[in-house]
Amino acid sequence: MSQHRIGRQTVAFPMAPTILSSAAVVGPKEGRGPYGDHFDLVIPDALYNQESYEQAEHAIFLEACSRCMKKAQLQPKDVQAMLGGDLLNQIMAASLSARELSIPFLGLYGACSTMAESLLLGAILTDGGYASPVLCAAGSHFCTAERQYRFPLEYGNQRTPAAQWTVTGAGACMLSHQGKGLARIHLATIGAVIDMGVKDANNMGAAMAPAAADTLAAHFRDTGRAPADYDRIITGDLGQVGSSILKELMIEKHYPLSDEQYLDCGLLIFDPHEDIHAGGSGCGCSASILSAHILPKIKSGEWKRVLFMATGALLSPTTTQQGESIPGVAHALVLEGDS
Repeated sequence: MSQHRIGRQTVAFPMAPTILSSAAVVGPKEGRGPYGDHFDLVIPDALYNQESYEQAEHAIFLEACSRCMKKAQLQPKDVQAMLGGDLLNQIMAASLSARELSIPFLGLYGACSTMAESLLLGAILTDGGYASPVLCAAGSHFCTAERQYRFPLEYGNQRTPAAQWTVTGAGACMLSHQGKGLARIHLATIGAVIDMGVKDANNMGAAMAPAAADTLAAHFRDTGRAPADYDRIITGDLGQVGSSILKELMIEKHYPLSDEQYLDCGLLIFDPHEDIHAGGSGCGCSASILSAHILPKIKSGEWKRVLFMATGALLSPTTTQQGESIPGVAHALVLEGDS
């Protein structure tokens, strides 16, 4: 146990599982952003030749998984496990994709933290010798998320300044116990659910930021490391509101984050001149930026060690309508170059 456990919340991977390949498929708005040329595919419209937005979300998810496998030169029959989830009720985009691929499947729901959760659990399976290779994926769609959590687009409601724009996109990574790839996973910190009483479903940044701060502080306590030990600390999708709150909370916890070192996927993915309100969100936000931007930077050697942490707002339409507050969670991974 001692070689795998560090402190209360952090686990170590002695074998340091390799991310063999990754792929990201995104929507047109995401394709117009700063990393449009780095995504594997930018779909032409939100429906992606499907009859509904929900079917389009499934198609995007499946496409990201298929392209990830192709890059790793693997067929579905070669993959021993698939872990993933999305924002649809009963994670149907992931489940339908697993149906198409016929890979042994573990469906996950961590809201927008799902990409980090899938990689964390995938690394445990791979490092422990239970499965390899393992496909990890997450996705979301703006139109389905609005219909499910807030209002259908046809309603034409006014969005509040704190609202974030759910990313239409999906990302996938292939983990293995052997071979050289894009990066290796050395440590992971499992987040606790933190609820500070935020009830506004249009202000998820505020709901998630305390969980992000709690996980970051736990990681530093468990490992004895500090922010300076990382080239970049990157959160999933706190957006403008959540990122500001996180930086304030980390100062209070005596782990200040510099503006140069700290990044947020929700502030990276879109063209800031477009209507994005407080930034991006959704499972596909961190998943697609991880594939298109973070892993290439590590692969090139520009970043040696990155702390990647996806954050999730664990709400449902029912609990929101019943006046329940929004719990948050965040999971962190230490990614290093595969030299």
